[in-house]
Formats: sequence, structure tokens, C-alpha cells
Amino acid sequence: MTDYLVQANNLHKHFGNVHAVDGVSLNVKSGEIYGLVGSDGAGKTTAMRLLVGALLPDAGEVSICGYDLRKQVEMARSQIGYLSQRFSMYEDLTVLENIRFFAEIRGLSPSEWLPRSMEILEFVGLDKFVERRAGQLSGGMKQKLGLASALVTRPRLLLLDEPTTGVDPVTRQDFWQLVIKLVAQPLAPTPLSQGEGQGDGVSVIISTPYMDEASRCHRVGFMKAGKIIAEDAPSNLRARLNGRVLELRGEPLNALRHIAHQDRDVEDVAAFGDKLHVRVKENTAQDVIARLPKQIEAQNAKLFSVRQIPPALEDVFIALSESNHD
Repeated sequence: MTDYLVQANNLHKHFGNVHAVDGVSLNVKSGEIYGLVGSDGAGKTTAMRLLVGALLPDAGEVSICGYDLRKQVEMARSQIGYLSQRFSMYEDLTVLENIRFFAEIRGLSPSEWLPRSMEILEFVGLDKFVERRAGQLSGGMKQKLGLASALVTRPRLLLLDEPTTGVDPVTRQDFWQLVIKLVAQPLAPTPLSQGEGQGDGVSVIISTPYMDEASRCHRVGFMKAGKIIAEDAPSNLRARLNGRVLELRGEPLNALRHIAHQDRDVEDVAAFGDKLHVRVKENTAQDVIARLPKQIEAQNAKLFSVRQIPPALEDVFIALSESNHD
């Protein structure tokens, strides 16, 4: 018996000469939020489609709740709720009609789907909009409807492909609160979700380009060029750069960036809004802090502050991406 709801081993998917997914392996436990994180084109969506069975891998295996996704596809898919990157509801149908459609094609009877739908709509905050047509919903409400439709069969695994892309920060926050609540307080299973060897928690795999969202996950897999280049808890990933990131404030920013790059112990300089993050070699932070003010003054730029700060996930991802150049 395994503790993992999802086991993917050495997945490959090629489109011509493009290796969209190139040897991806991951294991996700019951009750875990796992983030696939990377920039556009990294392979996140293709990986998600392989996990849901929408694409067949060229090589590799996927097991969902103990079911082989190739050999037991319907049993495996019965464990999955999937929210795709684009809104895929029927805009001419009402909120409730959309959920009814997805419930009935998954085999739920009215006595099952109707009370379940109302429970889920209350959970996502759409219970007062059951008669509103999907096409009249705001972007955030559409995402909540997609989540509600994915949850109606009480899946053990929720696959969310960049669910907050294009929505405002408040809606992103609301959506994440729903995901965290779902994992913290799993909903009771139905006969459809009674697989073997399962724990009690719902698992979530979410793909996102946003590092602040990655920080909310229990574990993160950084993707680049179809590969997972690092995988760990966000705190452990950040710890890789402890003591090696400086925050630099001043003006003009481009001049400061150029000056910092010239220091012998500086590995990278990246803009973060109106400030710079300077990554330095191990055990050189204080030396760089001591040198930079003189270097900046010598080139007639202004320094407001330079200090050592805890690394952000963005810092780690930039460092990992540089170390994984082909």
C-alpha cells in the first residue's frame, strides 16, 4: 500500500522536435498541495494534461489513487477533478445547469448531484447565483464555477492548471483560500471515489507562474524546458540561498545594476520593482556590502540602502535556471 495518491514516473511527451515534457517524475501524497512552477513554455500544461489522461505520454507511467492511467483510465479519471487553463463551462447555461451537466456525465443521479451541488456552490460562494448564466459571471466567479464543477464528484485529486491567470489579486486570494480550506477540511467521499489504498485527504496539483502562489504549496517542482530542475518545500528551496541575497535601493536603477554586476563576488542582479536583488557568492555578503557604496559613489549614482535579506523563491528560481543551462 502506498501513501501517494499520484505517482508519475519518467514522463515524456514530444511534439515534433519539441520536448514538452522530458523525464518528469513526481509523487504527491494525500492532503498535499503540490505546485508545478515555471515560466510560459516550461511544460506545466502538458504535464497536467498527461496527469489527467488528456494526452498519452510517449514514455512513462502514471498512477492515480492506485489506478494505472493507461490500463484503468475510467477508474483513474473518476478520482480526478480538473480545472483547465481556459474557462470551459457552457456560457448559455446557468451556474446550476453547468454543474448538473458535469455531474450527470460522470454518472451522478439527481438525488446525488443536487444536494452536492448546493453544498459546493455554498463552499465557493456562488449559492446566490444558481440561476445566473455562466456568460454573465465575472472572471473570478467563472473560476469558482469551474472549481465547483470539478468538485461535484468529490474527487480525491484536484488538478488546477494556472487557475488564477488573468484575475485580480483579491480574486486570486479568495481562490487560494478555497483551495487551502478544501485540503484542510476534505469533503466526505462518495462511492465514485472509493479507490484502494487511499488516505482521507484531497490532494491538489496546481500549475502557476506566480512565485507567491508557489509559496502556499506544501512542495514545489520548478520546471524548465520540460524538466523538473528542483523539488522541495518552499522553505527548503529558499534556504539554498540563505545569506546570499542583498537588497539594493538607489537611483538610477540601471546604473546600480551595472555597477553591482561588475563586483567580483556578485553572481546575478535582478530587478524587483523599485529595488534590486543581488545574489552573491557564499560567505561574501558582508564584503560586497562594504564595497558597493564606494563603487556606486565613484560612478556618481545614488545609494539609498544595501542590506542582506532572506531569499525569495524568485531568487532561487533564477539561480536554478542559470545553473541548468543546456
